[in-house]
Amino acid sequence: MLATEPRLGPVRLVAVDGPSGAGKSWFAGRLAKVADIPVVHTDDLLDGWDDQFTFWARLEEQVLEPLRHGRTATYLRYLWHLERFGGSPVTVEPAAAVLIEGVSSARRTIRPELSFSVFVTAPADLRWRRALARDGRDDVAFRAYLERWRAAEDEHFAAEGTAAHVDLVVDGAAEGPGDRYEAV
Repeated sequence: MLATEPRLGPVRLVAVDGPSGAGKSWFAGRLAKVADIPVVHTDDLLDGWDDQFTFWARLEEQVLEPLRHGRTATYLRYLWHLERFGGSPVTVEPAAAVLIEGVSSARRTIRPELSFSVFVTAPADLRWRRALARDGRDDVAFRAYLERWRAAEDEHFAAEGTAAHVDLVVDGAAEGPGDRYEAV
C-alpha cells in the first residue's frame, strides 16, 4: 500500500469498502494501526440515517479537497445520539497515506485518486447479526430500517461494480490465529 504512488495530491488514499457488518471498521483499524496512518470513517460524515450515499459532497469539501492540496482536513463528527454534528473537530494531516473507511468509500468517482482499495465481505446472516449487535437494537422499526439500508447497499454495489474494481477482496468472516481476515 505504501509502495503505491500518491494519487490524491501528495496523499495515498486507501479505501476500505464493503457492506454493513462485513468488518470494514475492524479491518481498517488494524490496517491503520500497523501502517500508522489516520482513518476517516464515512459514518462520521453522514447527516443521519437518510444520508447513506449523499454525504459525499461533505467528505469531498471537508476532507478530500484539503488533502488533495496538501492541507490539513478538519471536520465535525455526526453525533448519532444527538442527531447533529458537533464535538471536538477532527483533524487529518496530509500523511503519506490516509485511510477512508465505509460503505461507498471506493465509489466510481474517487477510483482514479485511490492508491489502493479493499472490499471486505461476509455472509449476509453474519453481517445482519453484527449490525444488530453493533447498534444495540433489535426492534421492528430498526429491522425495517436495516433491511432498507442493506437493499440500498446491494443496489449501490451492483451499479458501481465495486468488488470487481478493488485491489483486494477480504473475507471478513474468516477466523484463525492472528488476523481474522483472509484475502479471497
